[in-house]
Amino acid sequence: MAADPPTSAIEVSNTSPGVGTEFTITQTVHNAASFTIVGAKAALFGKTGVSLPGMIELVGCTGAIICFPLDIEYRAALGDLPSGETRTVVYTFKVLETAPPSVTLQHQLLGDEYSFELLEGPTLNFTVPKADIAVGLTGAASGARINYTVTVKNNGPATATGINVAAAYPAGLNYAGTNGCTRVGTTRNLNCGVESLASGASVTKTFSASAGLLTTGSFTATAQRTASSPDDSAAGNDKASKTCSILLGLLIRC
Repeated sequence: MAADPPTSAIEVSNTSPGVGTEFTITQTVHNAASFTIVGAKAALFGKTGVSLPGMIELVGCTGAIICFPLDIEYRAALGDLPSGETRTVVYTFKVLETAPPSVTLQHQLLGDEYSFELLEGPTLNFTVPKADIAVGLTGAASGARINYTVTVKNNGPATATGINVAAAYPAGLNYAGTNGCTRVGTTRNLNCGVESLASGASVTKTFSASAGLLTTGSFTATAQRTASSPDDSAAGNDKASKTCSILLGLLIRC
């Protein structure tokens, strides 16, 4: 005698979908009980209680009365499911930009008064685009002042948001103003923020420091990316520095 099929089974058309990509999940539920399941529903979850609607958007479904998000899960209403009968639902989802790197699916057959075994399905590994932020720093002398220019470039492929570059002018010099950065209190540190930067685009921010009359030596300013979204794909170009030499506060070479 053949064994009953599982109460729920799922198949995924693409287990590595990218952001904005549509894919399908086919869920087949079977009533192995000896009674009719009233108000049967197919349910999809993310393991460890993560929110599926927060990472994949329901585009449509077939085979159900209605499909809908419910808190952290998706459900498909099937009506009453007699003993021994099977229903199949095909969901179409689209991956959101808020998707994490991966999620393991779980699935279940439910009823108004019954719930059956919670089963584990495949893992979705989302292909989340990254944005490589490259930071450059130059310095140019102007009398007793050094004018620093921070260049922030997005090498893509995704648009970057929430970018911040932390810069610092050298000890021994005096703050002399900024255009596009914000000084942190009375320290030598500055934050140079960029709200959004498309792939391939770049912006510049400037700040200045001045030398005293007897200032002499080698002075190094720095700039480093401290925040951006999505994840940066190449940390090696996240920081830059510029060293200038000063002689008696007047002769400056960068």
